[in-house]
Amino acid sequence: MFPDLPDDLFSVSDLNRRVRDLLQQNFPLLWVSGEISNLTRAASGHVYFSLKDASAQVRCVMFRARAQRIPWQLANGQQVEVQASLTLYEARGDFQLTIDTIRRAGLGRLYEAFARLRERLAQEGLFDPRRKRSLPAFPRCIGIISSPQAAALHDITTTLRRRAPHLPVILYPAPVQGEGAAGKLAAAIATASQRAATDQLDVLILARGGGSIEDLWAYNEEILARAMAACPLPIISGVGHETDVTIADYVADQRAATPTAAAELASAGWFAAAGQLNRLDTLLRQHIQRQLHNRMQRVDLLAHRLIHPGQSLARDRQKIALLASRLNAAIRQQQQQTHQRIDRNRQRLHHQRPDTGPLWRRHERTGQRLQTARQSQLSNLQARLATLSASLASLSPEATLARGYSIVRDAQGQLVRDSRQLRLGSPLHLRFAHGHAQATVSQLENGS
Repeated sequence: MFPDLPDDLFSVSDLNRRVRDLLQQNFPLLWVSGEISNLTRAASGHVYFSLKDASAQVRCVMFRARAQRIPWQLANGQQVEVQASLTLYEARGDFQLTIDTIRRAGLGRLYEAFARLRERLAQEGLFDPRRKRSLPAFPRCIGIISSPQAAALHDITTTLRRRAPHLPVILYPAPVQGEGAAGKLAAAIATASQRAATDQLDVLILARGGGSIEDLWAYNEEILARAMAACPLPIISGVGHETDVTIADYVADQRAATPTAAAELASAGWFAAAGQLNRLDTLLRQHIQRQLHNRMQRVDLLAHRLIHPGQSLARDRQKIALLASRLNAAIRQQQQQTHQRIDRNRQRLHHQRPDTGPLWRRHERTGQRLQTARQSQLSNLQARLATLSASLASLSPEATLARGYSIVRDAQGQLVRDSRQLRLGSPLHLRFAHGHAQATVSQLENGS
């Protein structure tokens, strides 16, 4: 028989779970310093190591999502400070730290100094959005405050050449890290401010590449922050990478995630205008092409409708000849009908044998009158035909030119009907019955 089990008997799992809960409830996030040892990177991306000092060590785990945010490479022997929560890994009963944030040892003092300065400057209003200036949409010139050897300078100039190649750039050189760098950066801002009118400077870019907090510390110093706040020009801060935040970012009129992004912000107006100009150029070309096609078709249509005066006269002559032919045919038909009627009447009279003497004499008189009327009508028609032909001939441009007149056109080929269409020195084209001539207006006289 087994003895009765006590009521407070725990399984290993229960014990580990209770210890874990107690640790998590009683120990919030805390900072621990030590040296990294036994560093291991799992295939999952999680990082495992021990944090030790001269007399003890503790196991640590940093999961992939947190480990990916570290801007530097972890290695054994590094002195670090970690912000972590205490827990117990139940499966093995291992006491461990689950790391949320890690930094190099000694950076805590820099972070504290950063936080104190940020709070003080914020209370003074240096970060107030109301004091920040808008970036010019179309700057005349861009100033860059950076080191001539900085990779950030190359990134900015390359971006500006691509997006706004016409835009002049002036470099105001200054060291981007090291002893006294903040003062020299502030002096470069002051120099740019003094020369803004002469250089036609509209915006400044404060730029450098990424780095550790020590590398970027010049941009966290008060002297630079106050120089930026006093600068009359809008300043774009393009310091570090997207995850790097400095006091300069808070004071700047516009913060860019990278130096390249700063160049994009400074040239945004010109870049957008260039895109719009390209679109308008395409639309204008299409519109002009459509207009040309329409005008070309209109010219072709008018060319088909345009008739030379000689052709018009020839057509009128043909029409008159046709009318004359139809008139002669009608007269001949009427004469034939009259002769036929006479012949029928003669036959009827012959059969009835009337006294033909008076009728014959009447017939002769009628024939004479008919002949006279025919001749008279034919003469009238011929005279009318001659009159119409003479009128057509007199209306012909060639006939008008032959009488000593000329056709005057201006430089655009328009007929000149009034001296008020002309100006002194205007070139003229003269056409005569035989030949052409060029002339220039030397005197103008307006008719009454």
